[in-house]
Amino acid sequence: MAGVVWADSEYGFLAFFVLDGLGAAAAFATGRALAGGWSPLWRIGPATVALAAAVRFLHYALFQEELLSLHYYLVAFALLLAMAWLGYASMRARQMATQYSWAFERIGLRWRAR
Repeated sequence: MAGVVWADSEYGFLAFFVLDGLGAAAAFATGRALAGGWSPLWRIGPATVALAAAVRFLHYALFQEELLSLHYYLVAFALLLAMAWLGYASMRARQMATQYSWAFERIGLRWRAR
C-alpha cells in the first residue's frame, strides 16, 4: 500500500494515519453539520474539496511531502468524501426518525415509512 495510498517515505504511514484520520473525523463532523442544517447532499462535495486541500497542505507542512500531488489529493478526497457522506447519512436518518417519528423509522443509515 505504500506509494499507493500513502507516500513511500519514512513517516508515510504515520502521516496518513494521523492527518487523514483527523481529516476523516473533520469530514464526518462536516457531513453531520450539513445534514443538521438541512443542506442538500451536494454541498458535501465543495466542503470536502476544501478539506482535502487542507489535509494535503498539512502533509506538506509537517512531513515535507509533495504539495501538488494529484494522486494523493484524490486519495484524501475519496476518503474524506466517504466519511462526509457517512456523517451526512447518519444525521439525516436520525433527523427523519426523530422529527417525523409518526411517519418514519430509522433503519441504519436510512429511514423507511412506518
